[in-house]
Amino acid sequence: MRPSLLSAALVAALVGYGSTIALVLAAAQALGATPAQTASWVMGVCFAKALGSALLSSLYRVPVVLAWSTPGAALIAASSGYDMAEGVAAFLLAGLLIAATGLIRPLGTLVGKIPDGIAAAMLAGVLLPFVLKGAGAAQAAPLLVAPMVALFALVRLKNPAMAVLAALAAGLATAFASGAALLPLLPPIPPTPTLITPEFHWAALIGLGLPLYLVTMASQNLPGFATMRAAGYEPPVAPALTVTGLISAATALIGAHTVNMAAITAAICMGDDVHPDRAQRWKVGLAYAGVWVILGLTGPVVIAILAALPPALMTALVALALLGPLTGALTGAFAAPDQRFAATMTLAVTGAGVAFAGIGAAFWGLLAGLAIWALEHRAR
Repeated sequence: MRPSLLSAALVAALVGYGSTIALVLAAAQALGATPAQTASWVMGVCFAKALGSALLSSLYRVPVVLAWSTPGAALIAASSGYDMAEGVAAFLLAGLLIAATGLIRPLGTLVGKIPDGIAAAMLAGVLLPFVLKGAGAAQAAPLLVAPMVALFALVRLKNPAMAVLAALAAGLATAFASGAALLPLLPPIPPTPTLITPEFHWAALIGLGLPLYLVTMASQNLPGFATMRAAGYEPPVAPALTVTGLISAATALIGAHTVNMAAITAAICMGDDVHPDRAQRWKVGLAYAGVWVILGLTGPVVIAILAALPPALMTALVALALLGPLTGALTGAFAAPDQRFAATMTLAVTGAGVAFAGIGAAFWGLLAGLAIWALEHRAR
């Protein structure tokens, strides 16, 4: 275990955790999670990433790096009308569908038939409202948000992966130094897993569980596999989907949402500087798993510190964290000329955030886009 393996794993884990933990907390808040359930959620998803990364890397001798579903967290945070028990049922469904995709080839084929532009537009519609709130946060607390945005822009010029982590550090320093935030009484660690009995309601399953599965597959797993291929590794596609899906289904019962293949953080763990012998780079998955176990055990402290920050600062941090994913989603949404109008319809309906019959906007956006695309395709 070379020091370079440990440093790459540490940087990748801190980037993944620091850049989107605020979004996970927003998702927990949207479902009305208690502090104990929130801590259990964070611990569960951290342990799921650790277990899956270590298991897949060890079995297939390739560097498999997992992440939590960032667009999935955004989807959950944008939802309304669901509680934690219904959310857990949706997480369970999404995990089982991901596992089934790895085990049942026709299901993967069916998902693959959804036009890329429409899938990307659904993701863009989920992310856009969060990004738009960033300007309002800057107006509400300019002295707190401006240094964070400035550092984000500067760091991004040299190292985009570290930009959000740098912004988080700037936000913490500014808030506590100015007195806008006070250091809270830190809770005990480690957290206690909180078992949550799922409540299966069709509106939550269709409006949250199904879109969570689709955005995780389209915007996380597929780019994650592509990242591995770009680095010269053949990803274990079916086993990875099966393992991540089953682990996600299991940890859903303690409140955790889905885990999946990583893309940006995976790239940090696959370069020549990680290990000169590419056949040995799989060990980074073990180091990465170890870091995530530590992060899972210390989660309550991180949650308490972030909860002490002004709401405007947290809103701005989430907006900055989602700029990159939104850029990618918009690029994919309008890449194919024959899908642009259908993608626009998907984006408009999803971004409006209006639920109908108790089912969230992401599902209706996808349905509207597919209907327009099918109509136009038939007319040709």
